[in-house]
Amino acid sequence: MKLFKGGVHPPQQKNTTEMKTVAMGVPSVVVIPMVQHLGAPCQPKVKRGDTVKVGQLIGDSEAYVSAPVHSSVSGTVTRVDNVVLSGNQPVMCVEIKPDGLQEVFEEIKPPAVDSRESFLSAIRASGLTGLGGAGFPAHVKLNPPKGTKVDTLIINGAECEPYITSDYRECIENTDGIVEGILHVLKWTGIEKAMIGIEDNKPEAIKALSQAVSDIPSITVHSLPARYPQGAEKTLIYALTGREVSSGKLPADVGCIVMNVTTASFVASYLKTGMPLIKKRVTIDGSAVKNPQNVEVLIGTPLREVFEFCGGFKSNPEKVVMGGPMMGVSQFSLDLPVLKHTNALLALDETQSRIPEGSACIRCARCVRACPMGLLPFELDRLVDAKKYEEAQKIHIMDCIECGCCVYACPAKRLMVQSIRIGKDYIRRNTKK
Repeated sequence: MKLFKGGVHPPQQKNTTEMKTVAMGVPSVVVIPMVQHLGAPCQPKVKRGDTVKVGQLIGDSEAYVSAPVHSSVSGTVTRVDNVVLSGNQPVMCVEIKPDGLQEVFEEIKPPAVDSRESFLSAIRASGLTGLGGAGFPAHVKLNPPKGTKVDTLIINGAECEPYITSDYRECIENTDGIVEGILHVLKWTGIEKAMIGIEDNKPEAIKALSQAVSDIPSITVHSLPARYPQGAEKTLIYALTGREVSSGKLPADVGCIVMNVTTASFVASYLKTGMPLIKKRVTIDGSAVKNPQNVEVLIGTPLREVFEFCGGFKSNPEKVVMGGPMMGVSQFSLDLPVLKHTNALLALDETQSRIPEGSACIRCARCVRACPMGLLPFELDRLVDAKKYEEAQKIHIMDCIECGCCVYACPAKRLMVQSIRIGKDYIRRNTKK
């Protein structure tokens, strides 16, 4: 094993580690966005007044880099319109009023897979995207460009963010499903081997998966030092293989594909049942939550109803975060929905959500030492503040993975990640054409 450079050690706060997953059931309404993935948005395939069933296709796109969207409930479409989500951009959404029957769509059946092509088609039809948080369409990831030789499938079980335990529960509760999904991917893509990486603060997950693959030579389990952001693609690849993904390159360029453990297990589930991606295990935690737990939630469920299922709030939530405290996104409304890649919802009280007042950079270089990408965060912060975007691009601002290590390490409490995001957004918008 290799140790990646940089990183930090935030408090783990894994309060829900031993809490078995509980199913929430059907909410009063679901709001299902047509964009829950990187790539082209889907176009709605239903209209107001239509009756839909569980697993029915309600949105799709002809674009290759996209992923279809399915109904998580049976009921009636009550609205098809733009809704402003947490990215502050209007997104077309389908609102459905459940009938409580949860009738399954008649065309749901296991896909016929007998070749690499049919396997990739099945993965696309399932609506699968990366379930670790990135939301990249799985069928695209599993189909690297021609001429690219991929020999290693990396399975990400690190779950290095504080609070989140949803992947850990997958490892414990669905060990065989993870292994089965990995074997399907290896078989149909022709990848030679798989390496499962899990942080050493999850010994039971390491034990369970090690036992499950003990007689499968093509799959190995590896214990990794607990250090954030161990689960980032590039750091995980380096830790397990020693290969470095250089600037502007993808994991496939060094012979690797990275999948989350829950993504792998869903592959097995879909090939067995034909039920597309309509639900997700979500860790509910934070200082304002009355009963933290791991909950199986139907996609499109309003955040408000998820927290109500967990007993509501024991104190006023000053901040609600989708994801972990390091890389998660603050939500402006509890009416926003759970998405495919939602792995945690945190409700934080005033003490935990307070943003400390920043001061001038003292050039201590702690942010440089903490950066796993080898960047100069303090300089990127300065250049963006001065609107010198071209200079920021020259020192690789686009390589920032927005992990937050720099901010965590900064004694001056500079909000460098926010500055870098502004700079990256400006560069993307002005280099598209």
